[in-house]
Amino acid sequence: MSDNCPMCRRWNDDAELHIEEQEHSYTILNRDQFFPGYTLLFTKQHVTELFHLDRAVRTELMEEVSRVAEALSGVFRPDKINYELLGNMVPHIHWHLVPRFSTESLWPRPIWAEAHIELLLSADQYRERISLIRQALR
Repeated sequence: MSDNCPMCRRWNDDAELHIEEQEHSYTILNRDQFFPGYTLLFTKQHVTELFHLDRAVRTELMEEVSRVAEALSGVFRPDKINYELLGNMVPHIHWHLVPRFSTESLWPRPIWAEAHIELLLSADQYRERISLIRQALR
């Protein structure tokens, strides 16, 4: 972990948004819930590229990503899950797992196609959403 990396610090900084710690990754609910269920999954290792990981870790990590995406699909029933793995702005492997709905204003464009007003929830609403995702992960 790197003290200079915002993704490395995120697990500690956003403790109230924790969903789950897995063997190779951390999963947290994104604070902005404009897209219901928008979740971040990031590697425990501070690496910038998938090929920096050993093959077995990379394979297991992809299973972790898929497991969380399946849980999000079960809870939110979206039309599609978007998997965004960019790293241009935050050079640490992390996925934006975003349930998408054909009824939303940005459908079918990428979530960054135009700015939107952040949707912040109450502490109880975050806890409820996180609880539902955790139940689906069991």
